[in-house]
Amino acid sequence: MHSLVFLTSRFALVAAENVYPDLSGVGGRSTLISIVGALLTFVLIVAVLMLVVSGTVWAVSSSSGNAQAAQKGKVGVFVALGAAALAGAGVAWMNFLLRLGDTL
Repeated sequence: MHSLVFLTSRFALVAAENVYPDLSGVGGRSTLISIVGALLTFVLIVAVLMLVVSGTVWAVSSSSGNAQAAQKGKVGVFVALGAAALAGAGVAWMNFLLRLGDTL
């Protein structure tokens, strides 16, 4: 029984040694980089516009005494800041994965 297990495990190791990823088989890295760059630009433009509008709503509502609208403006400011931070983190993550892919 032990010789059968040893033979099976040895066969599995021999078969696994010849399997390597074919990195040249998948193209389009430059396309992926341009798409991510375009999406980042779009997200950051929307985040800045949202920050300006929400900040304006927050300021005008606070000065006029409308607490509900001021709260909505405050939430909008924090959502815009969070979206910009997530977009930046997404770019850092994508760059990490692209660098990791070069080392494989």
